Amino acid sequence: MAITAAQVKELRDKTGAGMMDCKKALTEANGDFEKAVEILRKKGASVAAKRAERTANEGIVITRTLDGGASAAMIEVNCETDFVAKSDDFVDFANFAFELVIENAPANVEELAKLGKDGKTFEGELQSVMAKIGEKIEVSRFVIEKSENGIVVDYVHHGSKLGVLVRIDNTGDKNEALEPIVKDMAMQVAAMRPLYTFREEVPQNIIDKEIDIYKEILRKEGKPEQMLDKIAVGKINKFYAETCLNEQVYIKDNSKSIGGLLSEFNKSNSVDAKLKLFHRFHLSDEKK
Repeated sequence: MAITAAQVKELRDKTGAGMMDCKKALTEANGDFEKAVEILRKKGASVAAKRAERTANEGIVITRTLDGGASAAMIEVNCETDFVAKSDDFVDFANFAFELVIENAPANVEELAKLGKDGKTFEGELQSVMAKIGEKIEVSRFVIEKSENGIVVDYVHHGSKLGVLVRIDNTGDKNEALEPIVKDMAMQVAAMRPLYTFREEVPQNIIDKEIDIYKEILRKEGKPEQMLDKIAVGKINKFYAETCLNEQVYIKDNSKSIGGLLSEFNKSNSVDAKLKLFHRFHLSDEKK
């Protein structure tokens, strides 16, 4: 049967696929609109498979606090270009995936891929948006964090390419007073890129490697061998201060550390709030 321009336009408007692809799909489906959609979807899945080797380093990070601040969630959804990252279709898919995460708390991306809501499936929406946009799209990671008698504060840097969650436990009834301070901590994580929360989390092999480097540098500077261990201890303490959030200098007041800032709040408010952990999602970071 003859395929009209109006049919092609209707299919294009619904799927976002190219004009020629729509015409071919309608011809193959003998004018059956739903079958043509299915043909395009299948073609989109095939195209998506070919895109699998492309790198998706652009995208957005979305955060949300939940349960009155007692918990929070964060997701990173990637695409190939910044232009697509700002498109309504991509943002709508990212928000759909985020809602699935929040409502179902899947353990990983593989579990997320099996979910759906309101008659829509994750995989179906993913394939549909990739067919329409023409880029590789993926959910690379997400996290849901819940505090024990405390708060989880979120922060998204301008442009939605960097997001942070910071969790503080045991805050008593001081959440409202503490929240601005924790927001500052989240901004600190965004700006200063700590790798760990506490020095106890640093793997021993990393510490040993740093000490070896310091000692070798000191030897080349002519320092006596018997002094190397003592000097290296000072160097490793500086390493902790640079890489561990609890020991970093507070960017708004360099007379305090982040740990000291929280201790000061505890003393003033007669509580024993504890810094527990942070999560930092940045589009260019290596995924762990």
